[in-house]
Amino acid sequence: MGESLGEVHSTIKTSGKTGWRRLLAFLGPAYLVSVGYMDPGNWATDIAGGSQFGYKLIWVLLMSNLIALLLQSLSARLGIVKGLDLAQASRQAYARWANYPLFALAQVAIIACDLAEIIGMAIGLQLLFGLPLIWGISITILDTFLLLFLLNKGMRSMESFIVSMVFIVGLSFLAEMFIVSPEVSEVISGFKPSLLSGNALYIAIGIIGATVMPHNLYLHSSLVQTRKIERTSEGIKESLKFNLVDTTVALNLAFLVNASILILAATAFHKNGYHEVAQIQDAHKLLENIFGSLAPALFAVALIAAGQSSTVTGTLAGQIIMEGHINLRIAPWLRRLATRLLAIIPAFFTILYFGEEALGELLVLSQVVLSLQLGFAVIPLIHFTSDKSSMGEFAIKTWVKILAWVSALVIVGLNMKLVFEEVVSWMHTSQSTWWVYVFIFPLITGILFLLGYVIFHPFIHKAQTEKYNSLYGKAIDIADIEGVTYEKIGIPVDFSSRDKSTIRNALIQGGKTAHYFLIHIVDTAGATYHGEKVMDFETKSDFENLQKYQLNLEKLGYEASVLIGYGNTAGAIVRLTRINDIDLLVMAAHGHKGVKDIIFGSTLDTVRHRVKIPVLIVR
Repeated sequence: MGESLGEVHSTIKTSGKTGWRRLLAFLGPAYLVSVGYMDPGNWATDIAGGSQFGYKLIWVLLMSNLIALLLQSLSARLGIVKGLDLAQASRQAYARWANYPLFALAQVAIIACDLAEIIGMAIGLQLLFGLPLIWGISITILDTFLLLFLLNKGMRSMESFIVSMVFIVGLSFLAEMFIVSPEVSEVISGFKPSLLSGNALYIAIGIIGATVMPHNLYLHSSLVQTRKIERTSEGIKESLKFNLVDTTVALNLAFLVNASILILAATAFHKNGYHEVAQIQDAHKLLENIFGSLAPALFAVALIAAGQSSTVTGTLAGQIIMEGHINLRIAPWLRRLATRLLAIIPAFFTILYFGEEALGELLVLSQVVLSLQLGFAVIPLIHFTSDKSSMGEFAIKTWVKILAWVSALVIVGLNMKLVFEEVVSWMHTSQSTWWVYVFIFPLITGILFLLGYVIFHPFIHKAQTEKYNSLYGKAIDIADIEGVTYEKIGIPVDFSSRDKSTIRNALIQGGKTAHYFLIHIVDTAGATYHGEKVMDFETKSDFENLQKYQLNLEKLGYEASVLIGYGNTAGAIVRLTRINDIDLLVMAAHGHKGVKDIIFGSTLDTVRHRVKIPVLIVR
């Protein structure tokens, strides 16, 4: 099975360091995870909860944070001990048919999370610069390039960026706490649990979904694998200890930020009679009216920082989920762009049909969707970390297992209660209820069936420890190795210094018995439009250069032919390869990556995925 986030897997060394330096080598993954606990979706639920119910829902925040701390530590344990992320472990444990809906549900959660980031960023830009929301939403597509830049710079650079964003958010709200000056005794009273129903239950579930975010469980189990550790019992124990410190500190900081937002809303709005503050924009305006210009400015800056940092981690989680559940790997920028576009659609639709004022409700709804998906991430995680056959001495203890199952029961139970109340409400308020029977009931039935499968399958069918559900299959017995003879070898050339190495490696593969096809693609605007009818200066020059290569090879005793293609480079190479029955391609790596791949294209990747013959890549 491929490594989770293979680009940065085991890239940070932890050996050879002592004391604080050794601890610092492990710190980082939980801070990337913690930004998901203070993204714009959290802001929406915290502001709604604080403005409507004062300090009464602080205990829900605390409970959510404790559950998150428990589950994130289990997620880190899975990644450290088994070397698998949660999605990869699910693909090993559950049937293939189940992994597709599990992936779909996780993807919906990623889109819901990204939707919150889009709205938050757009609102932040509007508050600071007066930019219309629909423009701000469009601009958020550009952060795809930020992700590419950070990925190319390595994991430490990404962690530094995220920590700086978290610092900005935390500092902004610390300043705002001094401005609003809440009553400490009233805040403490909010930690007393109370019964939830109606709108309080809806917002409480939104808070849980915004705090215990399902994609963070996938993300954390992968990020801990960026540390290169000793795969001994002591090495694993040390890694678990340091990662627990990392998780505890990071998530408690996130809790303080979330509590600050809820307390800010309760103090500034609920106590002043503003009980229906549903939108972040309203909160910004009221802050300005009550406390002057500094508080709302800090508020907007923190909102942009939170949205930008959450975008990066959401993209990584999406990559982990896709590769883990369905074994599909695509370029990170394409993955980012696809997710962003899918999230932008409902935001555009909401603005166009319901107006900008409906975005606040959409934000809260996105967090409720996250909560509804939680059970499908939490329950498998508990199963995997409880399994002594695969976790060995590092399987969680009984008391931890009980706490984890109670947490799962609370999450699933509250979600079921919410769904039941919503469906009953639709049945009573809608004049026509046929759509509930045709669409909603079958969907709920299917999800309940999948949930039952996820819960009971590991009990009924214990995961086989020798199961190897890999893209490459099981290792085979290798007997006598027969020689491979290539008769027709294609050599794409571009008349650069790389050609000499490419041709030399091709000649080594085929010797003087093979026939060599020297391939060059003319990709000028004229060639793209007119094809082989074009006879511009570049085409004539390229043809003469190919003939020189051909004559050089023939003087050395090799058979060679010249092939010229037109238009798209990768497509033309594939077409010429098929027409001439070439059985081996020898190609030079272009030497660029990242943003240059977007600008110049990635010919190698396209060609090797579209031909069914060996491709030798020469650097």
